[in-house]
Amino acid sequence: MARLPPLNALKAFEAAGRHLNFRLAAEEIGVTHGAVAQQVRALEARMGVKLFHRLPRGLELTDDGRKYLKPIHHAFELIAEATDDLCPHQAELTLSVTPSFATKWLVPRLGQFTEAHPDINVTVDASQRLANFQDDGIDIAVRQGTPPFGPGLIADQLFAQEFYAVCHPSLLQGEHPLRAPEDLAHHVLLHDAHGLWPLFLEKVFANRPRPVLRSMSFNQTALAVDAAVAGQGVALVSDPLVNTELADGRLCRPFEQSLSGGLGFYVIAPRTPRKPETVQRMRAWLLSQAHVQDDFAHGP
Repeated sequence: MARLPPLNALKAFEAAGRHLNFRLAAEEIGVTHGAVAQQVRALEARMGVKLFHRLPRGLELTDDGRKYLKPIHHAFELIAEATDDLCPHQAELTLSVTPSFATKWLVPRLGQFTEAHPDINVTVDASQRLANFQDDGIDIAVRQGTPPFGPGLIADQLFAQEFYAVCHPSLLQGEHPLRAPEDLAHHVLLHDAHGLWPLFLEKVFANRPRPVLRSMSFNQTALAVDAAVAGQGVALVSDPLVNTELADGRLCRPFEQSLSGGLGFYVIAPRTPRKPETVQRMRAWLLSQAHVQDDFAHGP
């Protein structure tokens, strides 16, 4: 059998081929930009073929490069899978969630998963970035939206969502107590990235005149919730992100009107995940926790 090229050169080529950028490849594998470029040049010289076109703003695979990248990428995946199979006590799983979901729902519960599954090392990727499950290292995700989420993916509903107003209990008292939607005229609306306040107001006021309303905006729901806890205004939220604050009295519902819609939280994973057993255990745990919360939220 012909002697294989150096592993470091293959790693540099595979990373550069996925990112089409030497700098990003270098950041991924923990070396310098120059080291990646040098490894790729050495691999091209060894094989006698050109793998990339060097462009002013990045790289482009040649026909030979595209042909070579696919089996090399697959080979690295096989090595990773074989390692996982050989070392089951070191299973790794990366879970992608939004920052607000991580802060308000996942992190307080995650210790229960690690206690029940000590053989799985969990990495939480808290980001608004959508997972593609192909070259981003994500194994399973929780996202808010409406299915379908994409070909080759399966989605299990974690929570249906009903949005309602919450505020600090102090806002129910004072010169302008908040007890009905009309009283919002004297308080600040705390907006988040979902932007559902206009739909809520349209529903509750219907054909009635709508008061002039003040607002404050945040790019994450968790920040709007924290502002509401601080007594700075009224947030529009759903159960998964405020159950704790409602239970301990830091927040309350000033009125019963709510907004239901197609949005929900879903557990999303590839139909053929790289780590099927590990992904299934995380999926089952997430769904079981949703049932526990549902029982808590609605009582006996």
